Amino acid sequence: MSKDTIWIGIDDHKMSLSTALLRGSDSNEPELRKIANEDRALRRWVRRLEREAAGGQILICYEAGPNGFALKRRLESMGSVQVEVIAPSLTPRRSGQRVKTDSRDAAKLVHLYRSGELTSIAMPDEEDESARDLGRTFQQVKQEILRKRHHILKFLMRRGRIYREGQNWTLKHRRWLKSQQWETWSDEVSFGELMTGLRELEDRRLRLEQALSRLAEEESRAMMVGVLRCFHGIDTTAAVILTTEIFDVGRFKTPRRLMSYLGLTSGVDQSGDRERHGGITKTGNRFARFTLGQIAWHYRHRPSVGAKLRKRRQDQPLWAIAIADRAHQRLYRRYWALVNRGKPVHKAATAVARELVAFLWEAMIEVKSRTELQKEIAA
Repeated sequence: MSKDTIWIGIDDHKMSLSTALLRGSDSNEPELRKIANEDRALRRWVRRLEREAAGGQILICYEAGPNGFALKRRLESMGSVQVEVIAPSLTPRRSGQRVKTDSRDAAKLVHLYRSGELTSIAMPDEEDESARDLGRTFQQVKQEILRKRHHILKFLMRRGRIYREGQNWTLKHRRWLKSQQWETWSDEVSFGELMTGLRELEDRRLRLEQALSRLAEEESRAMMVGVLRCFHGIDTTAAVILTTEIFDVGRFKTPRRLMSYLGLTSGVDQSGDRERHGGITKTGNRFARFTLGQIAWHYRHRPSVGAKLRKRRQDQPLWAIAIADRAHQRLYRRYWALVNRGKPVHKAATAVARELVAFLWEAMIEVKSRTELQKEIAA
């Protein structure tokens, strides 16, 4: 039997996998098959592939989707197969194609995979993935809190009750909320349930903050989190989220590549002599991009070291503090230069977030190199 490479594309779903198989570089008509997405059926399928390959490579790919990285880990644990998870946003699409089925998707995927036109996703280990999911849960709870607050304020507005003595959600505003009296029992129940829901969400946020603080103290990421906390506007939760979302800064050879991964570079539309630069691409990691957008607003303030920042910088290396100070001075000037030129403040903040990535990349690369050096010395 020949030892040609077997190429397989999978269109994965919760209950089943549609597969398309090509043998070697000459075959063009894929073999289509549908397999139940359960371990027993997958193990039989992998054993069959190993027999047919007769020592040749078995290369499998599927697009990142409902099964995450778990399908890759399961398949690779069942036999000598190599599995890649593909970035769906970078998969070529035919605009004129109007028929879509699972088998067609799998066939298209395997042809593109064999021709080398697909881009694989860097895979975190299980510990990094678990830490990343904790940070994402925290961000989702924060968004739920924001929606619940809007719901409460809109309920009050419909009843003609508008707070006019300062900003919302301060201690004074919360005392005003507690003092509200209602004429009907139904309004009292509605408002009470809304406030109870908000308190429950805020309690969840507090528990998740404590969990993230515990995560930051783990040896594998304590140094990285400590260095990022030296930056203005980056507290423990933001540092953990950035660390877990990027998880291996060494795979980005330049700051520009990290900016592209975070979707903070501008889109370009060029044809002939015409070239137009649009807004940021917003591709890649939206969780880290959202966090950076929040951090960027802090750089509109004049560079200074307050009590909280001074506390975060205790016992941190001087080189990290120097990078953070250089970033604050540069980004403060950048923000106000753009605003004074008439740029909208949200665009100025986005530009600051993009440049901040370069300083973060410098600090994270330095941490990585020093950590690797310490491991070599210890060995």
